Amino acid sequence: MSDDIDHGNEAPEGRARSYWWCAGFGDTLIWSRLDILDSGIAEVFGATGEYLRYDDETAARMALLDADFREFDGLDEEDAAVMGFDLESMDIPRGESDEELLPRMVHKIARGIG
Repeated sequence: MSDDIDHGNEAPEGRARSYWWCAGFGDTLIWSRLDILDSGIAEVFGATGEYLRYDDETAARMALLDADFREFDGLDEEDAAVMGFDLESMDIPRGESDEELLPRMVHKIARGIG
């Protein structure tokens, strides 16, 4: 994956950093956004529209991994193929607000096509 690709790690005000995570379940790709707040608290915005709070980034990352999510920036083509999509044709959900993002947090994929 090219280092010049912007996957949205810039965070809105009040958030120090944001990271996108995804999980493949059958023909569905589910997205979650991990936000690290300026205070060090971590929040995960999930496909159901709820925010889960964790004491820190490590706890949030462990919870996402336990739920079979993988950080999008860390995926390679082989990882994406196992999850059922083509990495080059997939991008993180985008929207001006979390309300706008919510319907984009669940993505139906044709296996192997993206």
